[in-house]
Amino acid sequence: GGMRPEMRRALARLAQRRGFASRAGVPGPGTPAPPGGFKHPPMPASLAGTKRVVAVASGKGGVGKSTTAVNLACAAASALGLRVGLLDADVHGPSIPTLMNLRHSGSPALEGDAMLPMENHGVRCMSVGLLIPDGGAAVWRGPMVMGALGKMIRDTKWGALDVLFVDMPPGSGDAHISISQSLPLSGAVIVSTPQQLALADVKRGVDAYAKVNAPILGFVENMAYMEVLPAEEGRTEGKEARRVYVFGEGGVRRMAETTGAELLGEVPLDPNVVTASDEGNPVAVSDPTSAAARAYVKMARRIVEKAKPFET
Repeated sequence: GGMRPEMRRALARLAQRRGFASRAGVPGPGTPAPPGGFKHPPMPASLAGTKRVVAVASGKGGVGKSTTAVNLACAAASALGLRVGLLDADVHGPSIPTLMNLRHSGSPALEGDAMLPMENHGVRCMSVGLLIPDGGAAVWRGPMVMGALGKMIRDTKWGALDVLFVDMPPGSGDAHISISQSLPLSGAVIVSTPQQLALADVKRGVDAYAKVNAPILGFVENMAYMEVLPAEEGRTEGKEARRVYVFGEGGVRRMAETTGAELLGEVPLDPNVVTASDEGNPVAVSDPTSAAARAYVKMARRIVEKAKPFET
């Protein structure tokens, strides 16, 4: 209400000139859903035959969202034997090259005009981090973000996948809009830690996905607890590990119940997960019998079960 009419007209003209108006309209915060709801875009030709597209999201940064995305993808490929892709949509902080040990593998090869995804641990990957030189910062404005994401989706020879995991940037913004306009989403998985339960952050995330007609497949509680062995007389064999809830217990479960979503699993706070991630050997492949790896396999199986395959 407080904007002068001539300013509003000038802005409308600018938007038209910048080509924003011609893009598929995406509802801003608080907009009621259009009649008949948000229409999913068609599956891009580069992903023809792909059965599911799952966004891995979080209300804020620092909750281990990329680590979760990588381990879910690796678990789906190695333990479930699926054809898996991983798209790094976190253009400002691309971490997939490090987590998937692709940092020193050069740039993606080209086949005609298409880039070939880079593969490790049986997962086909594409990330802005593979396209900009190491240490080059991605300081990008909105339209550039849209362009980069579009390029990675359309100009990559993904092939038919059973599931494409999309590592989303934290929060919500340009990249989320761009993804929901370029890819039909089967659903979203929301990663949270017990103490960062700013219910409001997560609720915003849930609402954002509801707006683009992507069901919340469930929550992942990351850093849920730590297993501590009692060290008496230095002997730990046969002793039961005790769970210590460093950040409080059951926060994400309560949140899942409040929003009517499923708690897919709880991943312990385990130093090995961190070291394995930094070395580019995700724990789902490097330590498959660990509690964390078993949790990832169980969650990957449940996600694939819940995400309805597109008619291919």
